[in-house]
Amino acid sequence: MQTVEGICLTAVVYQELKVLWDYMRLDMEIQPADCIIGFGCINDTIPVRCAQLYRDGYAPKVLFTGGLGRNTLGRWSQSEAERFAAVAVKHGVPECAILLENRSTNSAENIRFTRDMLEEAGLAQGRLICVHKPFMTRRLYAAMGVYWPEADAMFTSPQITLEEYIRNSVDQGLTEQKAIDMIVGDFQRIEVYAQKGYQIPQEIPSRSWEAFHSLIKQGYTSELVEAI
Repeated sequence: MQTVEGICLTAVVYQELKVLWDYMRLDMEIQPADCIIGFGCINDTIPVRCAQLYRDGYAPKVLFTGGLGRNTLGRWSQSEAERFAAVAVKHGVPECAILLENRSTNSAENIRFTRDMLEEAGLAQGRLICVHKPFMTRRLYAAMGVYWPEADAMFTSPQITLEEYIRNSVDQGLTEQKAIDMIVGDFQRIEVYAQKGYQIPQEIPSRSWEAFHSLIKQGYTSELVEAI
């Protein structure tokens, strides 16, 4: 067993999950920018990372995007953007430096509505730092390639391990199974959404597909966008 502070995974699950995690994580070298964008979800490590980047002087503005999505609708009464902003303030970001987009319900809307808001603020042509969950950064990059291809954007995530991500998810009310299901489901979306035109295509290594199908056989299926 792989045991981390109460999180228990079989060796096989951990090994296969780590393959997906390493492929889906896309952390670029960060340079000074005009705005940091924190993409909404259930994990509050994102606004903590945004606050760190702000305190380190990487950008003078932070925009949080997200209404209530597939994992927060019915769980939270406050929008993802508003919740993240409150966390960021606690970690040193002044309210005057924060912009909120609190209507979006999926990644495409996150991008389109954020683009509209930054255009109004005169920041859309500037350099952007996009922050999402580690396993969502590749998907975000691919979605930006469709919905905002001209953006001068860098992509990063909270600097946490797979084990820390699962532990944080459990702390925020998800089960360990659900946290893993989300990674497996988002991996599948890399191909399915590219076929639908929602993302630009990404080369997927055969080893990643092997890990995906192994996890499917072990029952991690609740977040699949299409049945296998």
